[in-house]
Amino acid sequence: MIGKLKGVVDSFGDDYVILDVQGVGYEVHCPARVLQALPAAGEAAVLSIETYVRDDLIRLYGFLSDAEREWFRLLMTVQGVGAKVALAVLGIMKPSDLATAIALKDVAQITRAPGVGKKVAERIAAELRDKAPSYADADLGHIRLVDDIAEKRAPRPVADAVSALVNLGYQQIRASAAVNAASRQAGEEATTETLIRLALKELAT
Repeated sequence: MIGKLKGVVDSFGDDYVILDVQGVGYEVHCPARVLQALPAAGEAAVLSIETYVRDDLIRLYGFLSDAEREWFRLLMTVQGVGAKVALAVLGIMKPSDLATAIALKDVAQITRAPGVGKKVAERIAAELRDKAPSYADADLGHIRLVDDIAEKRAPRPVADAVSALVNLGYQQIRASAAVNAASRQAGEEATTETLIRLALKELAT
């Protein structure tokens, strides 16, 4: 099996890149985000590869890192998720963003991927919540904050600050992350106004 390819970008297709490795052109299907991150034709590139073999097909899938490839494999274990859906999800989300969305059960974030409906997104969030590799890239304080808000355990200023940011048009996941950072900076006694001001600065960076 092919696990990694290092070569020169030859050309691009709608969902793949042709990578020239010592004169052999490999067609590697990649998430949209990966294709956008690759260098221009004629420049060197390295991709972590997942080799998919069926009786009538051999297909290569390429990723920017081994961790991203592991997430592709993990997504494929979910009922109803094939390679197309897994690529779509990774096409809009970095592994750290996906880990956070799953940890927070943020179905809305996952349904942003083309072709991913609510039911499939719910299965991804439910089935991978325990399987995902310890959410090493997810902010555990942020996760606890979202859970506390959902269960109405969060301090009133914190909950009010998140609500205010959501009313301003920010997504719940971004608003809660910004308020979490603001709360760490300002301390437990911070007022709603202070948290909103610091959170807006966080969102602006």
